Amino acid sequence: MSLQICDAEKATTDEDTVKPEEQNGDESKEKSDSGETEKRDAQPETGAAKVRRETDEGAGDDIDALLETIEQSNGLTLQSEDFTGTYPLLFVRNLNPETELKRYFGARAVLGDQRPRQRQRQFHRSTWMTIPKDTWPRFSRPGISMTLLESRDGLQYFTFEHSRDYQQIQFKFLNSVESMDPNNIVALLQMNPYHIDSLLQLSDVCRIQEDQEMARDLIERALYSFECAFHPVCSLTSGTSRLDYLRPENRAFYLAVYKHMMFLERRGCPRTALEYCRLILSLDPDSDPLCMLLLIDFLSLRSREYNFLLRLYQDWEVHRNLSQLPNFAFSVALSHFHLSQEDQTESEERERLKHKAALLLQDALIMFPGVLMPLLDLCTVQPDAAVSSHDFFGPRSQLGQSPALAELVSLYVGRTHTLWREGGVLLWLEECVREVLRRVDAKDPLVEDCQNKRKQRYQSAPLNIHRHVILSEIKEATSTLPLEVTTQSVMGFDPLPPLDSVVSYTRPESVGASNESTLSLFFRSLLPNFNLQGEPMPQDDLEVAQAGRELNQEVNRLMVAMRDMLANIQFQEPPREDNPDRDEGEWD
Repeated sequence: MSLQICDAEKATTDEDTVKPEEQNGDESKEKSDSGETEKRDAQPETGAAKVRRETDEGAGDDIDALLETIEQSNGLTLQSEDFTGTYPLLFVRNLNPETELKRYFGARAVLGDQRPRQRQRQFHRSTWMTIPKDTWPRFSRPGISMTLLESRDGLQYFTFEHSRDYQQIQFKFLNSVESMDPNNIVALLQMNPYHIDSLLQLSDVCRIQEDQEMARDLIERALYSFECAFHPVCSLTSGTSRLDYLRPENRAFYLAVYKHMMFLERRGCPRTALEYCRLILSLDPDSDPLCMLLLIDFLSLRSREYNFLLRLYQDWEVHRNLSQLPNFAFSVALSHFHLSQEDQTESEERERLKHKAALLLQDALIMFPGVLMPLLDLCTVQPDAAVSSHDFFGPRSQLGQSPALAELVSLYVGRTHTLWREGGVLLWLEECVREVLRRVDAKDPLVEDCQNKRKQRYQSAPLNIHRHVILSEIKEATSTLPLEVTTQSVMGFDPLPPLDSVVSYTRPESVGASNESTLSLFFRSLLPNFNLQGEPMPQDDLEVAQAGRELNQEVNRLMVAMRDMLANIQFQEPPREDNPDRDEGEWD
């Protein structure tokens, strides 16, 4: 789809268009001859080389000034100005969390006594997303490669491919998962330390055991393995590279970037997490397989990128109907309110923004009245009796929601309630709620119109929303998942795979082997009618069908309890050398 881009947005793409191979260019040209080194040092530095040097030496404390310098440079722009079929707002600027940490705490506090990074880069391939660590196993290509399928309308369509050896490792991994023993995955990683799905699955186990450092380290190792397999023309920052989620080989990259993004957000780097969110969305903006539109508003608010959120809303509202999502309806209003509170905003502009914010919030409350009471409950705010007893915001507002709408509302409230706890925000919310009740009592036609829209829309949620809710692990949202999702097994390395997947190879069936796990066989021995996979059960009559559904629900609850029990399981970690010089400071 063709989008127009203004001059201000073009200026933000200069840094984005520098590709990884260009980052390696200056380093690959370094010579051991001292004369050539002195000659090169005598030449003035420009563009990204100068910025990179200042950052590595700890001199780049003013990150905003550095980014502005990059944006204003004219000699590094390789991206074509024909943006047909691209999304300019999804250009990525920075994927290094150290840049954001330096902005908050200064380069000296972040780098400490570390050596300049350029002295270490000669031993590792230069990468954008992660920096290889000395504690990692020696890297050898695990058997993953990237292929360029086609180039069309200024876009490049890529796919990851697995070698024959990697396919055999993948089959062993599936056997390890079915055994439900983390030690089997650890043993597989000892033999294949850069197997992607094993790293993702073991990271989840470590996170359940609250070993956040190990969980994050495994995800970074997976990203490094992926990045070493990138095609030479694949660019993470230009927004023109596409990966089809229908291909199983590509899904692990989506999940690895998503998990890395969430670790960054918890670490206190919401701005960098926003960049990764834009990266995931740029891989397939039309299908949005992980439904990043349900998260990008939260990260924008956390990083105070209010103008970016408003531009995204204005540009995408026409073809994506973002106003029909509760998160955008409320977050756009909240962005206008925060902009009205900034000191540099002039008085007239401040009043205009505050008035618009109030109107937007009132419209959001009228369209989604079921948001208010759960939001106040999580904010530990006791609502006024006039509000709680009113039919519009009372229990009927939540009971009247369709399951799909309840899922979206629960997800938004569970994720963003902390953003509404500020005193000024709560007072503004109270004023808008009173005005909404006045409009409801006055029979505002918008109230009935929104009620009709809620009945006609939100009949069922697409698969990508369910997948997003599962990955979010927000208990308020996961409890609203429909029966067809909760009664099927969900694998952490491939949650809810698409029904129309493009499969390049299949797992061979072992003679005499069962596809069921040990736990599944155990339950089947106790309950002959048990079906962990949620397959159709004998439909002799309605009572039998209802009993089967209730049984699957009970088993699903038991499976959740079993996952919680994993927190008490201890397993041997892969041997690795301790690094006494490693920085122990964490930002969880």
